[in-house]
This record gives sequence, C-alpha cells and structure tokens, in this order.
Amino acid sequence: MRATGIVRRIDDLGRVVVPKEIRRVLRIREGDPMEIFTDKDGEIVLKKYSPIGEMTTFAKQYAESLAQVSGHAALISDRDRFIATAGGYRNFLNKEISRQLEDRINSREIRLASKGDKNFIQVSEDGEENFVFQMIAPILCEGDVIGSVILLEDNEKSPMGEVEQKLALSAAGFLGRQMEQ
Repeated sequence: MRATGIVRRIDDLGRVVVPKEIRRVLRIREGDPMEIFTDKDGEIVLKKYSPIGEMTTFAKQYAESLAQVSGHAALISDRDRFIATAGGYRNFLNKEISRQLEDRINSREIRLASKGDKNFIQVSEDGEENFVFQMIAPILCEGDVIGSVILLEDNEKSPMGEVEQKLALSAAGFLGRQMEQ
C-alpha cells in the first residue's frame, strides 16, 4: 500500500471521508458502491465494487461470440476498465477506459461513429488505437449505467451500420438483465 500522508477521523456515525484527490485519481464518484475488506494485520481495505466485474468469465464468452458473429472486435467494460475483449484489441484488457468513453456511457447514448466524425472518441486511456469505426452501447442495470459494449473495426472497407447497432444493443441489454438476477 502507498502512504498518502492524509489522516481522517471517524465521525460519530462511524463514517470516514475519502479525500477528493483520492476519489478523483481512483474515479470514485458519489454513489459508487465500495467493498470493505479486512486483512490479517487488522487493516481495512476499501475497494471500488464493479457489479459487472463479477461476470468477467461470462462477459469474455459473450465478447467472443459477439466478435465471431459481427466480424468486428468486441470489448466489454465496466465504468472504469475493460473486462473482456475479443476479435482484436486484446491489449485493452484491464486497461482504463478514457474519460471520453466514461462520459459517453454515462450519457446513456448509443453511438455509431467513424473516424473524423465529431462523435468519434478515444476509448482507452492510453490512446493506442487505430480503428476507423466504433459502436458504443451502455449497459444498464436497474436504471444505473454499469458499463458498455463496444464494437471496433480497423478496416475502412468493413463499415458498421444498423446490424452492428442492434447487436451491441442486444448484448448490452442482455448483460444488464443478467446483472439484475
């Protein structure tokens, strides 16, 4: 663990305030669920909880099926990082999503874009991207955004359209319903 030099007191209701600087760096937003762990040394560990992160194996299988059917790279993310990739861009696995993608999925917009469009965004934080088409659909669970389904294509001769939009929407809807159960 890293020392931050920040000390906080527990209030009379047992609460501790997580400093704004730490929340910003770790992308912890108001209302985000947190898991609480203890270790054998008596330390308390707070970890950002990702509901869709518990479905990583299932998401990976779904991404593989989606990539196979669509012929495009398929990525599935939670609200912070990519949890499953297939059909290319495997180097995105466990990488942070970009702020642009975070804003896009939080807006609950379904977007199909090609390079050069104003709606075309960088999806990963490191920017190692060379795709020319993208389809982004947010995953909703009980009204909350929990992640996204993304289709990417790097071949200009394989544009995306209504079929890819319906595939991404179907995948996002299915994954959202799986989380509700």
